[in-house]
Formats: sequence, C-alpha cells, structure tokens
Amino acid sequence: MPSADHELGPQNLGAPSQMLRRERRDRSPEHAEPSRFIPHVQGLRAIAVLFVVLYHFWPGRLSGGYVGVDVFFVISGFLITGHLMRELEATGGVRLAQFWARRARRLLPASLLVLLFCAIVVASPYLFPLSALPNEIREIIASTFYVENWYLAFASTDYLALTGEPTTVQHYWSLSLEEQFYVLWPLIMLLAAWLGVKFFQGARRRAIITTLGVVTLASFVFCVIFTITNPAPAYFITFTRMWQFGVGALIALVPMLRIRNAIGSFVLGWAGIVALLYAAFQFDGQTPYPGYMALVPTLGAAAVIAASNTTRWWYPTRVLSIRPAQFVGDISYSLYLWHWPLIVIAPSVPFWGLTIYHRVALLALCFVLAWLTKKFVEDPARAWKVLTLRPPRVTLWASLVAMILVGATAAGAWAINAPAYREGVAAIEQLRSDPPECFGAASVLDPACADVDFGDQVLPAPGFAAADMPADEQCFVQLNDSRPVTCEFGSDAGDAPRVALIGDSHAFQLLSTFERIADDNGWHLTTLFKGACPWSTTPLSTPGAFGAACADWRENAVEVLDNGDFDVVFTAGLSTTPYSSAGYDSVHDAAVAGYREAWSGMLDRGIPVVTVVDNPVWENDPNKCLRTQGVGNCDGARDELLTDQDPLKDAAEGTAGVTLLDFTDVFCDDTTCFPVVGGANVYRDEDHLTVSFLDSLAPQYTAALRDAIEAGVPGA
Repeated sequence: MPSADHELGPQNLGAPSQMLRRERRDRSPEHAEPSRFIPHVQGLRAIAVLFVVLYHFWPGRLSGGYVGVDVFFVISGFLITGHLMRELEATGGVRLAQFWARRARRLLPASLLVLLFCAIVVASPYLFPLSALPNEIREIIASTFYVENWYLAFASTDYLALTGEPTTVQHYWSLSLEEQFYVLWPLIMLLAAWLGVKFFQGARRRAIITTLGVVTLASFVFCVIFTITNPAPAYFITFTRMWQFGVGALIALVPMLRIRNAIGSFVLGWAGIVALLYAAFQFDGQTPYPGYMALVPTLGAAAVIAASNTTRWWYPTRVLSIRPAQFVGDISYSLYLWHWPLIVIAPSVPFWGLTIYHRVALLALCFVLAWLTKKFVEDPARAWKVLTLRPPRVTLWASLVAMILVGATAAGAWAINAPAYREGVAAIEQLRSDPPECFGAASVLDPACADVDFGDQVLPAPGFAAADMPADEQCFVQLNDSRPVTCEFGSDAGDAPRVALIGDSHAFQLLSTFERIADDNGWHLTTLFKGACPWSTTPLSTPGAFGAACADWRENAVEVLDNGDFDVVFTAGLSTTPYSSAGYDSVHDAAVAGYREAWSGMLDRGIPVVTVVDNPVWENDPNKCLRTQGVGNCDGARDELLTDQDPLKDAAEGTAGVTLLDFTDVFCDDTTCFPVVGGANVYRDEDHLTVSFLDSLAPQYTAALRDAIEAGVPGA
C-alpha cells in the first residue's frame, strides 16, 4: 500500500496554495466533512439483509431473496462515492491509505472473527464432515484474502443451484466483491479527477460523473452478455456487478436524481419497495441472473435511496426510519456474516434437528450473535486508538497480519486432519474393492442374505460419504457447456460388446460401477453426461443459456450415438427435472413423450435401451442426520421422498426394446425409505448415491445389459 505522502493528493489536482496543502495533510478523509447519516438508507440495509437471511433459511418461501446483495451493492456505491466526492471537493484529493485503513477497521474484525470460527469448526470431525474439509479450507483462505468471488467463478459454482453442499463461507463472495470495489473505485475517481483538471479546464466533477457513467454502462452491457454466455461465473465476477455500484454512485453525484418533491418522492419510494418485493418473491433459481433481470432490484433500491422527502409518516423514507428497521440495519453486516455458517453447521450439531422450531431458534441466535458482534467487535474496532492514532500503514499491516493468522489457522486445520482424510479415501477404496458379504442391495435382493444383520454399521462413514463419487469428472459437462464429451472405458477389442451410458448426474453417478462392469465382462463403455440435462427431446423449462445449452448438447449427443456401433444404451435421469409442457396436457406427458422420442432413434436401429426408476430424493442430505443421530433415526416417509409419477418409468413401460429396472423396494418398504441399506450408506448428498452402494447393484445392472444385448429389439 502506498503511504499518504505518495498518494494522488492536492498537488496533483491543482491545489491553489501551500497553506491549503498543509491543512489537508492534517485532515483524515473521515473528517473531510461530517458524516451524513441517512436513516432510510439504513432501513434499506435492513430490507437487504432480511431478504438474504430469509432466503437462506426458507428458499422456497422467498425464492428471490438473493437480490438482497444487489441492494447492498447499490447502497455501497451511493455512500462510498458520496464520501469520496466530498473529500475530493473539500481537500482536492483522497488519501488512499487513510481510506483503505478506515475500511479495514470497519470490516475486517467481524469478518475475520467469523472466518476464524469457521476454520475452527471445520477442523473438528465431530462438528463437520471430513470429506468437505479440503474445499472448506480453500474457500476460507480465499475469503480471508477477499478473492472468494473469483474462486467461485473459476470453479463455475452455481450459487442458485438447488443441489450440492456449499461451504460455510460461500456467502463471502459478495464481501470479496465489495472489497474489490473499495480498492478500484477511488482509483477510478482519482483518475477521472486528474483528467478533468488536466484536460477539461478543471471540470473535475463532470469528468468523474462521465467516467463513472461510462464504467456503469460498460459493466451493464458486459453483465447482460456474460450472463447469457456464462451464467455461473457471471454471478460472481467483479465486472458483471460493477454497474450496480455505479447506479448508486450516480445518485450520489447527480443532485437532480434525488427527488425531494413530496408526491414524486412518495411514488418513487414505494415503487422501489414494490420492485424489491416483486424480485424477492417472483425471482428464483431459474431466473437468468444477474443479467438484465438484475435491473429490477437494482433500480428498486436506487429509487428508494433517491426518494428523499420525509414530510409524512407514511412516506417510505419515514417508514424505513423506524427503530426496528434501524436496529436491523445497524447489525446487518454482522447478521450477514453469521447467518450462513450457522445454517450450514447446525444440521451437523448433535441433537439439533431441521424442524421449523430449530430454524426459528437458529434465526434468533443469528440476531443475538450479530448484535453482540456489533457491540463488542465492530464498534470498538473502529475506535481502537492503537490504530486510529497511528499512520494508516499501521492499520493496513495489522490487517495483513490478522489475515495471515486466520489463513494459517485454516491451513493448520487441514494439517491436523489430513491423515484422517487420507485414511477416509483409503477406506472407500478398500470398501469398493472388497465389500462385506451381503453388503448394500444384496441384503435385500439376495435370499441368502435374509438373516444377515449389519447392526449400526454405516459404510462409508457419514462424515465421508460425500467423497464416495465417480472420479472421472472430466467426463461430466455442466452449465452452458454443450460439448458432447465422450469417455471410453473397458475392452478395446474389435468384437467387444459396446455399451453407451448417457444422461444427467443420475447417470453420471453410475460411471464407476459401469466401468467395473465393463472391465469384468470384456465390454467397451462410452459415456455422455451433462448435468441437469437428461437424454430426452422435451425442452427444459429452464430459460436462457442453460436451457439452450441442454438442447444443443442433446443434438450433439445424438450425433455421437448415431455414429457409434452400440449394442445397448443405458440411461438414467432425475425424476423431478423441470420440463416444458408446451404442446401437451401436462409436464408429465411432455416428459414421457420426450423420452420415448429420444429412445426411438436407437430402437429403430435395433439397439435396445435399458433404464432405471429414479432413486428417492431427500429434502436434506441424510448424512447430516446420520452423523448426529445414528441408524434408525433418520428414515423418511416413502410418499414424501418418491415422486408420484416418474416420467422415465412411464415412458419405459410398454415400449418394445426398453428394459426397466426398478430398485424402489431396495430403497424403501411400503411406508419408509432408508438412508442405510445392508450396512451401506446409500446417499452422498440429498439425491445422489454413493458408488459403494451402486456397486452392490452391479449384478442386476450386468444381467439387464447382457439380456438386452442378447434379446435386441423385437421386430427390428
């Protein structure tokens, strides 16, 4: 960090006198002008944080609550830009080190406290699944140094996805983006101010407004385009979000955008709140976001800020200024920090459940922790004399040291648990290569195993089940990738029977099992997988680039199948895939027709198809329950976990040349479904199966494939 003596200061911006320069050096940026507290903006913070928190607690009730972060971005752009502009006009420059030091004292203590808490919790195998540790450590370190948004972007994480296990610190992506804004924005404003003085006759303010307007417009255009082409990283990266800060900045810089007229302010403010509520309740995980849809919450937040008249009690500016709203706004930062780790950790805490009462209690705990953190960490840290009475570089160096210590704690958590993690990996490999007799599905399907009792045995252990998945991730394309990536396994002999395995993640979960089947039987296996995109001709109801990518992948996959000399095709798919009902009486009818049409291309060539009824889908990963409550306490009701109509099942029944496997009676009895069957841990998350359990079904898969190859397609 540059020192104050080397910053772009008054001398660089045409200060008129040595006396003025000396006065400015004696004033810190926070004292350039008295702080301007705006109550209704603080109330808007309350709306933003409540949107996010309630969305994370009850995503089905507030499906678009994630727009709360967009509101925060607009608020930050408004407040920070106004602060920087006032300092520029009062002193002729911005002391960057002072500005950054103040931000560090404001934000880092609470942030690093929560990160330290997460690092300690994930280090304990009693509180957190060991299989999640490597990714947790990577993301804690990324969050500590405020690059979590870029880490998630490069990992192509889908923040709005309904499956998968996010880490305790995934919400730090927005904090990382804000910190990057705090670094970049004053530099952009200083550059614009210098250009105004140098080339535009001292029109510093006009140059800043013009520059920020250009940056905002360019960022918005990039956001729209990149959301269409690459929606997952577009959600996280700095450049797709910068325009939202810019919208707030322009309100701060252009006085005519702040409406003081009574009627205009009333209408504008309530219109903004309605826009925010519309986005929170109508947007969901299928909304193409951020893209142009982010205009709704962004402009809604901007409208609330711009509505400046406070004459009447029913004006939004007054409603947002009431004490409860101010209190939530005051603790909004700490509330945002604490709520997500507690949501992720709570299900793994012994004797803690997932009922509505537990959720409400946890929500209350979040508020208590947020208040305590605000009172005893946030506020005192901003006034620590050991930092405020010293040059800003002391704060910045202290911040760096604190960040390194938190990162080192996370690294230490990995070092302590690395041997246990490696043992867990080795245990899974051993289980796959030499499972116990009557293990898994055999305990139900093999009559000789009827009297075998596995007691409380659960293999792999609930804390490591998430790692029991296929290793060949390069074979699995996701998101907007429409390439027909094929992987080849098994025998290369010219006369080897050729098997194709195609479908979504519920087909991909079979990969390791089918590799073993191919190796054991001298078959050749070709795979084609795309996440959330089953092999069908019915379009997804998912709008935008992902739905288009799925359609393109299917066309490309059909070309691969048409050009291949296969003896049998095996497919599987998630029963709750969101299909479009266009042209049919129901979504179910459309899905059934799509499967049959896709299969007809193979059947017409005399190539049989084998498929399987989808496995039960749980609301939450049953391993969270198994870790704390044990076998027998984590069962689920059959009518809640199984779909009423599996379109793949209905498409297969009565279709010549299609073999349907149904293992429902392995997963469930007449009333109950089980997370552990024959000592086997069935699930690695809420709807994907462990490889160890699937291996126990290998004899049934093998027999079905062999019979289909021998029988072919009747009449073909």
